[in-house]
Amino acid sequence: MTEEDGKKQLLHLVFGGELKSLGSTEFRDLDALDIVGIFPDYKSAEAAWKAKAQASVDNAHMRYFVVHLHRLLNPETNKASGQN
Repeated sequence: MTEEDGKKQLLHLVFGGELKSLGSTEFRDLDALDIVGIFPDYKSAEAAWKAKAQASVDNAHMRYFVVHLHRLLNPETNKASGQN
């Protein structure tokens, strides 16, 4: 899958929420998860993640994550090529 500018599309999901404890990745309330969006590359996903993480810096239990959807969609191809 290639975008109009010729770059390969590598989908990334950015989401976050409040954790039950600082040492885990278990969320306090799944219904309250913040689904920031799906992005066409790691660079744009990272920018969205950074903005959300900085905006929630006052809440130590709030965490945002970047999920490499392209790796889930096609694990063999990305494993061999080592792409982000």
